[in-house]
Amino acid sequence: MPHNISLITTFAAALGFGLLFGMLALKLRLPALVGYLAAGVLIGPATPGFVADAAIAAQLAEIGVMLLMFGVGLHFSIKDLVEVKRVALPGAVLQIAVATVMGVGLAHWWGWSLGAGLVFGLALSVASTVVLLRALEDRGILDSLNGRIAVGWLVVEDLVTVLVLVLLPAVAGSLGGAGAETNRPLWQTLAITFGQVGAFVALMLLVGRKLFPWLLWHVAKTGSREMFTLCVIAAAVGIAYGSSEIFGVSFALGAFFAGMVLRESELSHRAAEESLPLRDAFSVLFFVSVGMLFDPMVILESPLQLLAVVAVIIFGKSLAAFALVLMLRYPLNTALTVSASLAQIGEFSFILAAMGMQLKLLPAEGQSLILAGAIISIAVNPLLFKAVEPLQKWIRSKSELARCMERAEDPLAELPMSTDHAKLSGQVVLVGYGRVGRRIAHALTNQGVHFVVAEHNRELVEELRKQGIPAVAGDAGEPAVLIEAHIARASMLVVATPDTFRVRAMIETARALNPAIKTVLRTHSENEAELLRGEHAGKVFVGEHELANSMTQYVLRNLSEAEAKPH
Repeated sequence: MPHNISLITTFAAALGFGLLFGMLALKLRLPALVGYLAAGVLIGPATPGFVADAAIAAQLAEIGVMLLMFGVGLHFSIKDLVEVKRVALPGAVLQIAVATVMGVGLAHWWGWSLGAGLVFGLALSVASTVVLLRALEDRGILDSLNGRIAVGWLVVEDLVTVLVLVLLPAVAGSLGGAGAETNRPLWQTLAITFGQVGAFVALMLLVGRKLFPWLLWHVAKTGSREMFTLCVIAAAVGIAYGSSEIFGVSFALGAFFAGMVLRESELSHRAAEESLPLRDAFSVLFFVSVGMLFDPMVILESPLQLLAVVAVIIFGKSLAAFALVLMLRYPLNTALTVSASLAQIGEFSFILAAMGMQLKLLPAEGQSLILAGAIISIAVNPLLFKAVEPLQKWIRSKSELARCMERAEDPLAELPMSTDHAKLSGQVVLVGYGRVGRRIAHALTNQGVHFVVAEHNRELVEELRKQGIPAVAGDAGEPAVLIEAHIARASMLVVATPDTFRVRAMIETARALNPAIKTVLRTHSENEAELLRGEHAGKVFVGEHELANSMTQYVLRNLSEAEAKPH
């Protein structure tokens, strides 16, 4: 044809091969993302045969990054981050520091420069939010406390990495790379950079949180699905582009904040649903384009270096995170879940590696090692999640120290001495103080029923104690937590958390100490509900069924009232 069709060719090849290899990965019980990366390797310059246009693929990948980070922003709000800030903020920062030091150490051992080591270490320190979200959704624990902590941890990692992406060009020259040519001193460059980012964030939080949800609402009132989808995508890409052009910040940061401000809208769930097909399509293009940069020869030429990289990703930073979560006095199950969540790297690692190459800081071998480490760690990650429960059982059965570790000298693990003992007999033990737990607690308070809350979230426990409500921090699946809640003298155990991971252990402990206790459970899964009913676990409520029953009763009641009225 007389005109250039490189864009169409690259687009078609990336999606076509992405589909084939993604299906193959799923057949092998691997994440589809591994297949997308493999498709990129196939159509990249490192393998024979068809080679896609790398420049066009890179631009398509930029759109993919925007939409990926927009989706991350839609799934997380400032309120959610504040709820887990005491574990996610210090934990993520310290874990990044530990993993970066490991990466710098490896780079120094291999004779790389300090700048190369910093980029390399940072790329190994940050996990993929996209991979994590899919893993948590597949296991139904995205809305649990462990899920919120893991996502909050990775959002802090993303924010730190975005800050690094903003600062790296400014300091690249000092690290031996090709930084921006400027006569300004480093401190002045950094001050300007921080000022630009601060101005953008302030504008989005003060103006964007009101403006864009308002705009989305007015577009929705038109009744046009097409216009609604267009508004969502235009906001995501437009804010990302505008943030880059006006404030000099990255597309990733702009798109992330676009998602965060649109989440403030009551229509955020619809926005996420309408934009999902386009986000998925361009995320495929992003991962395919990343695969095009990978040189498979690194596996044969540097096997020991690759093993070291994989060890840092899967074991090094995960063990660091495990220790940090336990030091912050969160349960063993939370520590294991966060560790499994971090045992992979993804999109931000690729972006950091690409910037390191562009600034002439990272050698080509470093980028290939990062990509190989990502492919291997993402492929192995589902196996690590599956190992959480058996590993937890093994640790607790073999090591008395491990069972005591998470509760040693923890004031929140025990009820205050000032607790009125009259309230610890015939009380309700309420496990979980989320949206459902709060409503139950409010109703019990109004009826004058005494209760004790058992909750993972230490911040919530502190808040409840300030309000005079007896509460104990920890995993209610652990006998010590329910014992501290005086389950032996309780009249009822109410499990209000959607995380049914440890519900059988709770029931077993409660009935062993109090055979006459009544149990009330919550679950989202009909299969899980049937299993629990078969085990005589007490009254089991399934969220969808209760909603359907309430709506049906309302409809029938209104119909009967309408028929009873004289005509």
